[in-house]
Amino acid sequence: MTRFDAETLTDRRDLFADAIEAHRERRSPFITIEPEPTPAEMAAADDEDLPEDAPEQTVPWIQLADDTVNLDCTDAELERVKTLLEEYPDFRIDDLTSPADAHGTNVRITARADPERLGAFFDRIFREVYGREEDYRAWVVEI
Repeated sequence: MTRFDAETLTDRRDLFADAIEAHRERRSPFITIEPEPTPAEMAAADDEDLPEDAPEQTVPWIQLADDTVNLDCTDAELERVKTLLEEYPDFRIDDLTSPADAHGTNVRITARADPERLGAFFDRIFREVYGREEDYRAWVVEI
C-alpha cells in the first residue's frame, strides 16, 4: 500500500478496500481508520477544561480485526449504527460495552464481507453515523 489518505467518495472506498486487503495479506492484528478532525473536534481536544473522556473530544475511528468491526459511539450514534445495519442483514452487532466511566458505547460488529463491501460500509459509518461531509478526508492510521 502506497497511499494512506483520501477525500473523495470513490478514493476513500478504494483506500479502505486496499487497507483491508493489506491487513488480510499481512495478517496484521487490525487496521484503524480515522477521519480528519473537524474544527470543533480540534478545538475540543485543545480545551483542558473538558474531561478526557468527553465525547466531543474524541475523533471517531473504525478498527477491523479479522471479521470484527470495532467503533465507539454516543447513544445517538448507536441508534444510527443500528439503522445502517438494517441495510446490511449479513452484519450483526455482537457486543455492546458501556463502561460506567465512559460517555459512550463500544460496538463490535461481525462483518464477513469482501474488502469493497466493507470499504463502502466504513464510508457510510463516517458519513451517516458520525456526520462527516461528502468530501471528508480519511486516513488509514495503522495496519
